[in-house]
Parts: sequence; C-alpha cells; structure tokens
Amino acid sequence: MSVGGVVELRMIPVEQIAVLNPRDRNARIFEDIIGNIRDLGLKKPVTVTERANLGNGLRYLLVCGEGRLKAFKTLGQALIPARIVTASDEDAFIMSLTENIARRAYRPLELLVGIEQLRDKGYDKKAIAEKTGLSLDYVKGILQLLQKGEERLLVAAEAGRVPLNVAITIAGAGTDDKAIQAALQDAYESGKLRGGQLMQARRIIERRRTLGRSVAHRPTRKPVGMTSSSLVRNYQQEVERQRLIVRKAEFTQQRLLFVIEALRQLLADENFTNLLRAEGLETLPKQLADRVWSGGHPA
Repeated sequence: MSVGGVVELRMIPVEQIAVLNPRDRNARIFEDIIGNIRDLGLKKPVTVTERANLGNGLRYLLVCGEGRLKAFKTLGQALIPARIVTASDEDAFIMSLTENIARRAYRPLELLVGIEQLRDKGYDKKAIAEKTGLSLDYVKGILQLLQKGEERLLVAAEAGRVPLNVAITIAGAGTDDKAIQAALQDAYESGKLRGGQLMQARRIIERRRTLGRSVAHRPTRKPVGMTSSSLVRNYQQEVERQRLIVRKAEFTQQRLLFVIEALRQLLADENFTNLLRAEGLETLPKQLADRVWSGGHPA
C-alpha cells in the first residue's frame, strides 16, 4: 500500500470529519484518553484524507484517531490538529484497520474482525501478514479458524488462553468428543498445553459444545452426541442442582418458621391487635393463619 502526495498538518473542524471504520471502545480507556487530552493536550494529530462527495457538510474521511476525535467532541473542541494525506478509499480503509490491529489495548475480537475484513477485501494471507505485522503462520491459523466459524477458540487463542495450534487441532476434530479429548491429551503430553491452559481449554470446549462456536448468541439446535463422560458430567450437574434446591428450600422454611413465631408473639399483644383492627388489617391469609394458629384461632 502506498499513500501519495505531501502530508499536510492543519487545524480542521471536528464536525467535518466522517469516521471510516467506527468501532466500540472500552469506557475506562476512553475516559483516560479524555483526561490525557484535557490535562496534556493532543500529542498525536489524527489522520484524515480529503473528500469532496461526502455530503452533510463532511469534507474529510478519518483514517486514524477515532478515539482522539471522539474525545475532542466530548470536550467541546471545535477544531482538531490533523495530518492531511492523499489516499484512495481502499488505502484509507487498510490504514484504519492496521492502526486498530497495531494498538496495544485492542480487544481480541477486534483483531480477528480486522483480519477477516482484510481477507474479505481480497488480500491473501501473505499480504495481510505484511500489512498487520503479524506472522504468516499466525494469519494462516486465524483465517482457518475464521473459515470454520470458531469464534470461541479464536478469542481464546488470541488472548493466549489456548495456543493457536491447539485451537486449530480442536477445530479440526469438529464435535467428536473422543477426537477432542485425544487432541487435548496429545497437546498436554507434547508440552503445548500446561497447567491452567489445559483447564481453560476444557472450559472453552464445554461452552463450545453447549452454546455453539459463536460468542454472539446461543444456537437454536440441540448438541448432538452423548458420551459416557458427558452423561456422568450431566448427572453430576443435575445432582448439584437438586442439592442447591434442597438448601434453598430448607433456608426458606427456616425463614417462614421465624415469621410465624414472630406473628404469634405480635398477635398475642392486645395493643397490637387493636391497632390492626383499627386499620382493617385484623385478618390473615388462610394458609398463614392456619400455621400461626395451628391450635385454632384465639377467641
């Protein structure tokens, strides 16, 4: 990718800048950006390219610096320092994506979406690696998982919870529980998975099996296949659920007994019952009255 022309630096109106590749950002990080700009000023200008056909008073396409631009708007600033570059829509889009990927504080899915967008733009693995500064093997692995729709494994691999090559092996096993367990055992024995990573991998596989490969929604279809290990696991989960129900029932019963005893003592107080009668509250629901006056209602 090449960007031609002379780079110019000037102050431009924030309201004339259109955001090319908008993204959500962490609220705490955004507050830090606002605080830094308020206290120290803008250290790095935004980068824009001029356009004559954007409409609605917009004259510039934002290439890099969406957070800084939003911070300036939040602070009520009318003008912002900007580097004016000459770039085609395609080059501007690539520059915006690669800046997001190069950020130190990106979220895992942002990197994955960026790689996917570059692929959809027609760039091959080698070109994506060159433009993002990522290794060719890494890009190949990510694209392979993207092709299979393995979002859970992708996020885990990008965040370092599971090695990429292990994630690819798990994805290759599909939904075959035996093949997945064999892959985990091989990864552990070969040193690819250690300690906490093994537990993380097992948790991801469980969520992948029950909630699907995507992190965005629960699948409508039921998981297929049932192994002896999954049957035992489901049984243990059901036993624990029943135990929890019993504990909740016992706690509720204790609270009910406390309320009943408290009502008995209060209703034995003539002043209290006269007060209830004056307010028209002298009756109790039948189920509660039967428990409070198990020996019969006092005359």
